[in-house]
Amino acid sequence: MNPERKKRSRVQGGWAAPTNVRSDRNKPKAGVSPAWTGKTVDQPTEKKFVFEEPDEELKERPAELVITKTGVYDISTEPSGVSRLRYFPEFIGSQEANELYDRLFHDLPWRQRSDMKDGVSYLQPRLTTWYGDLSYSYSGVTHEATLEWDPTLHMLRERLESVLGLQFNSVLTNLYRDGHEHVPWHCDDERSLGPQPTIASLSFGDTRNFELRKKPETGDDYSHSEHVRIPLTHGSLLIMEGSVQDDWQHRIPREYHDRDPRINLTYRVILPE
Repeated sequence: MNPERKKRSRVQGGWAAPTNVRSDRNKPKAGVSPAWTGKTVDQPTEKKFVFEEPDEELKERPAELVITKTGVYDISTEPSGVSRLRYFPEFIGSQEANELYDRLFHDLPWRQRSDMKDGVSYLQPRLTTWYGDLSYSYSGVTHEATLEWDPTLHMLRERLESVLGLQFNSVLTNLYRDGHEHVPWHCDDERSLGPQPTIASLSFGDTRNFELRKKPETGDDYSHSEHVRIPLTHGSLLIMEGSVQDDWQHRIPREYHDRDPRINLTYRVILPE
């Protein structure tokens, strides 16, 4: 073969790459999808979602009961009995209530005492005094018997006994100097108060909310408990009786806006040890 012709054959023939063969280097392999490909709506799935009822019934917290009007309110009935509140928002008229507030504020020997909780002593966030025919102990604090009552407290004691037909032999007084002073959740269930005590609470000064919450049947989860709120007004009287101390807790919560001072008198019966 002519050398020149052989050279052309080498370039154009078998030694040259075939022009009709495609490269499959970038072609996806069968059965492999790109990583970004997700399932489409027409692709079957093996997963099945079945609704199951929850093990426990979902509970909602009952609506808060707000008491503002004169009346008798049975807030619960349990095996222990009926929990009853009696509220009289205008038990003492405004002018007399003003005079009583001034006398109590200036005449009583107010002092800040210490409480004991979990073995730790702390100052009570309020001022208190105590008058009673017998000594009284609570939260690690002991109040000794009083030989002579303050005249204003004694007069109010006699008025309550006349109106209610009850006999009281002691009174615990609280002075909340502003909205930050408070009393935490508790119940008055000390043995010295006897079973199902009746407590009469008089309020003077600025209005503060008095709150109650129902004790849970088991444990200490109050998230679904019934709640009651009473704005205790100047000159008002609230009476707690029946099973209130057995089945409910109460408090005066801290408030974060300006409040003037408030005086609270809680008359009760102390039993001898």
